[in-house]
Amino acid sequence: MPSTDAEDTLELRPPAGFLASLGGAAPETTAGMGRRGSVLPGDLLDDIGGWGRAATPAGAFHLLPVRIERDLPRIARWMNDPAVAAFWELAGPETVTAAHLRHQLAGDGRSVPCLGVLEGTPMSYWEIYRADLDPLARSYPARPHDTGIHLLLGAVADRGRGLGAVLVRAVADLVLDRRPACARVVAEPDLRNTPSLAAFLTAGFRFSAEIGLPGKRAALMIRDRGLRDLL
Repeated sequence: MPSTDAEDTLELRPPAGFLASLGGAAPETTAGMGRRGSVLPGDLLDDIGGWGRAATPAGAFHLLPVRIERDLPRIARWMNDPAVAAFWELAGPETVTAAHLRHQLAGDGRSVPCLGVLEGTPMSYWEIYRADLDPLARSYPARPHDTGIHLLLGAVADRGRGLGAVLVRAVADLVLDRRPACARVVAEPDLRNTPSLAAFLTAGFRFSAEIGLPGKRAALMIRDRGLRDLL
C-alpha cells in the first residue's frame, strides 16, 4: 500500500512558493521547516492525536500515533503476514519495520504512522500523509492540503467482512472534519489488491485514474468533500 519509499518522502522539496500559498513563508528547503515563523512539526496534519473518536457500526474507533517502543512488535508482526507483505513489502526482522517508522517519525510531520484502535483494541495500522507534499503529487493534479491514507488490518479475522470499508469511511470523515482546509482524501492502492479497491469504493471514494508509482500500478481513489453526503 505505501506509495513511495519513506526516505524519498522526507526529502521531497515542494515547488517554489507552494508553502507560501498555504499561508506561510516558504523556506528554501523542507529541512528548514520548524524554524520560527514556519510550519512546525506535527502541524501539517492538524494534530492527529487530538482528532478524537469516531462512532462506527463496529464500535468506537480512533487513531493513535505510533510510539516505536510501544508498538513496534505488534506492527512488525502484522507486516510479516504474507497477505500484508505482498503489498507493503516490509517483511523481515523488526529492524525493517522500525526503519520504515523512524523515517516518518523523524520527518517534518507530513506523514504520521498510527494504530487504529477499535473499542479499545489496536487492530489496524494507518499512515495519514499530506499527499500534496508527497512524491505522489508528481503523478496526479494535486491540490493544497490533499490528504492521503494507507492502511492494513492486522488480524485475519477482521478481513473479508466489510470492516475495512467501515474504517476507511470513518478515517476519511475524521480527516474532513478535523482538517477544514482539506477538500479531498486520496488513496493509491495497488491495482492487484482487489479487497482494498472494493473497500475504498464502498467507503465513498471514486476511481479517478490508473497511475504508475514505484513498484506498482495503482488506482488513484478520491473522496471529495463536496460529494461526501452523496457517496
